[in-house]
Amino acid sequence: MCGIAGFSWQDEALAGRMTQTLAHRGPDQYGVYTDAWVSLGHRRLSIIDLREHGRQPMSNEDGTVWVTYNGEIYNFPELRQTLEAKGHVFRSRTDTEVIVHAYEEYGPACVEKFNGMFAFAIWDQNERELFLARDRLGIKPLYYYWNHAKFVFASEIKAILQVPEVEREVNPQAVYHYVGYEFVPAPDTMFRYVHKLPPGHYLRLKNGRITVQRYWDMTFRTEKRSPRDYAEQMRAILTESVRKRLISDVPLGVFLSGGLDSSTIVSLMSHCGVEPIKTFSLGYEDETFSELDYARVVAKQFNTEHRELIVEPVTPELIEKAVWQLDEPMTDLSSVPFYLICQRAREHVTVCLSGEGGDESLVGYDRFKASKAHATYALLPDWIRRGIVAPLVRTLPDQPQKKGAVNIIKRFIEGGLLPEEGGHMRWQYFGTPEHEAGLFAPSFHARMTMDPFAPIRAHLAHCQSASRLDREIYIDTKFTMPDSVLMKVDKMSMSHALEVRVPFLDHQFVEFCASIPGDLKLKGYTTKAIFRTAMEGILPDRIRGRGKQGYSFPIKNWLRHDLNDYMTDVLTSSPLMKEAFNFDYIQGLMQEHHAYQANHNHILWALINLAVWHRQFVEAG
Repeated sequence: MCGIAGFSWQDEALAGRMTQTLAHRGPDQYGVYTDAWVSLGHRRLSIIDLREHGRQPMSNEDGTVWVTYNGEIYNFPELRQTLEAKGHVFRSRTDTEVIVHAYEEYGPACVEKFNGMFAFAIWDQNERELFLARDRLGIKPLYYYWNHAKFVFASEIKAILQVPEVEREVNPQAVYHYVGYEFVPAPDTMFRYVHKLPPGHYLRLKNGRITVQRYWDMTFRTEKRSPRDYAEQMRAILTESVRKRLISDVPLGVFLSGGLDSSTIVSLMSHCGVEPIKTFSLGYEDETFSELDYARVVAKQFNTEHRELIVEPVTPELIEKAVWQLDEPMTDLSSVPFYLICQRAREHVTVCLSGEGGDESLVGYDRFKASKAHATYALLPDWIRRGIVAPLVRTLPDQPQKKGAVNIIKRFIEGGLLPEEGGHMRWQYFGTPEHEAGLFAPSFHARMTMDPFAPIRAHLAHCQSASRLDREIYIDTKFTMPDSVLMKVDKMSMSHALEVRVPFLDHQFVEFCASIPGDLKLKGYTTKAIFRTAMEGILPDRIRGRGKQGYSFPIKNWLRHDLNDYMTDVLTSSPLMKEAFNFDYIQGLMQEHHAYQANHNHILWALINLAVWHRQFVEAG
């Protein structure tokens, strides 16, 4: 795993500064290539072929094709054999060199040959063309700047900001969507002229023009099979996905939350003969947020070399480190805990497998259940739902535990009040009509389009299925996961030079899951039903029957106690909070939250992260 950077003119010193900004991603090697039309930089975390032969940027035999690359191509041995048979000559054992020769052989269609996670840039000297590509599911990030005929790209925005011409202008529309979704949907970023290359797309820069093209999409087509056939094939494909991700010349481990997905990965690693398996878990003193007991059950069954981390209330210093590493605010409540567990794991391994992706493909989140339940609840007359039930539920005080009946009911009713076009994301969206009316300053409000679910409509325009559940899976996979879950995993792990591999996001496994009928994935209100069947006899029933919990920490309680002063200081001292927001409204949210009159932790945590980001990346610039 690595960090890449570059731009569309020659400047070796600038390429060096950009690349040095990414040193945390690749502490092992450094390289820069320039010619009259392009500059490429690279920081390497050595995983396969640790020798000098793996140094990047890397070229073909005659130096006419150069690549800077971040990721892992798991099928590179097979591709190498094919390319050697066609006459290509290799000098290393790396997957990087396979990319170079695959591009020579297939051109832009090379991306369709790769099984893995990747973000790379290729300079084709003969064509005077810069070619960028990002993997199908968006596991690896890739940003670019395009303005005033200058093109810049990098693995992280902080490297792009090393270019003096890059404006640090806040994107108001991104702020609006961030407050609701808690991340900035692609292709936007929090900077007006910096963009994300969407997953499953490539970009070509030639003759001063850029084109962005989709090369992969998720399709749903069910087949006539028995549930047992689906379960057996699912287990076989996932086992092979895990096996592929065990290739490494450095120590390897796995994150074990005690949930179904991570426990499955441990079991399949054991099946593949890994011994001993190094497992890493975290927990909290508040047992309603902790999963350590479940993780210990799995660690004991598979005799892992198990390590645990108890997370105390996070410090302001840790919050600010996390925001810096994320590049733009993204307030998934598991970000800081994941930062800590990556730090702990890096003391022992260089690569970790993790369970991200299973909840999206296999229907694991509570929001899928909420959407299904709401289809029945919505049969009640609107005057009952909105005029009686909603006001009554709003009077219920927030409870300190993570879930519980009161908290679940409140969230269900609140989400159901949002427009139906939001689908299941209504229960993962934290903007409200009240927030839209009261939160933003008039001058900032005027620069936004108040259309909360416009990004969802844009994605669903490409979904070929009419099934409600299929379309919700599509949104989770193509919209929410890349810019929230996977962005967190990449940035928090690479801040410690730790590579994370995600077997559930092998594109062949994702495509197989899309072929499974929806009622086998969400059976009644049982999430991941077919997957639980597939793991019967492999995982303990106590684990196999568990619902989703996740790494999120008790921030709502900490904001009322340990972090209350920090929250107040950050928000009251931020010029952005006073220029772009109605600060009296924010103070009202803080007061209600502190008094348990409401749970505003999502909006307050989002504003804290936004204020810290603005101080670090805009004010400091």
